[in-house]
Amino acid sequence: MLRLGLGLAALGRPAYINVGRSELPLVRSVQAMREASWAVLDAAHAAGVRWVDVARSYGLAEEFLAGWLTDRAVTDVTVSSKWGYAYVGDWRLDAAVHEEKSHTLDRFRLQWAESTSLLGPHLSLYQVHSLTPDSPLFDDLALQDALASAPVRVGFSTSGPEQAAVVRRALALERHGVRVFTAVQSTWNVLEPSVGPALAEAHAAGAHVLVKEGVANGRLAVDPPAPVASLARTLGVGPDAVALAAALAQPWADTVLSGAAGTGQLASNLAALAVEVDLPDLAEPPAAYWEHRSSLAWA
Repeated sequence: MLRLGLGLAALGRPAYINVGRSELPLVRSVQAMREASWAVLDAAHAAGVRWVDVARSYGLAEEFLAGWLTDRAVTDVTVSSKWGYAYVGDWRLDAAVHEEKSHTLDRFRLQWAESTSLLGPHLSLYQVHSLTPDSPLFDDLALQDALASAPVRVGFSTSGPEQAAVVRRALALERHGVRVFTAVQSTWNVLEPSVGPALAEAHAAGAHVLVKEGVANGRLAVDPPAPVASLARTLGVGPDAVALAAALAQPWADTVLSGAAGTGQLASNLAALAVEVDLPDLAEPPAAYWEHRSSLAWA
């Protein structure tokens, strides 16, 4: 199975904090976005991609994926989803709020029912969405018990400058001798690699490690640093491929997610599988990186 997977954050709802989504339909109706999602899923599957990541807060991403799996009779794809955020954007580009977070047992039970009703036996990994140091999950033993007893693999995703601390703390959680989490999905890219050592530890301990935002929400594709742009020209690929190749080069990265918004972007991303990259240190201070990310507009 290819180590490159597909995330549907940019395709399941009309607005997202990604730059460079020019391949999306001009009119982002539900039907248009469903068709765009299916086109990318078709192309990804034909190219050998066998991991698809969605979330309850990705608008209708779970519904789009479920429909595609049924229509195409696909049975060889690993599906991961996330709970904890609810989509509240009402399918509007100009919504004042697009998603709302709650790491509670009630939210888990509600969204588990919603996800499994759509994805059924396809769902292989269920993740806490955007676990941060202040999440009540760390002190909620009833919620931890529910997660530890789930009938699928359970993981969490991380965001923010304290990712490494969260990864280490969460993977240490146990209930009745059972590890609560056996998978982690974190932001890692050449601008924000600070979580790398913690992910290496997670991988060594047997957790499945997924990398998200490998192109920094489009920044590395649209406005790459000079070394990335130069290497891309030399290799004859896009800067997005260079960025994703850097993620794939990490020995602890089990699955690196493409967030392609169209088949053209997907093809460009897939070129990462065929190149090797050697880049200088381009890391920004984590606090500065995440401050910039938080300033990106939903569009």
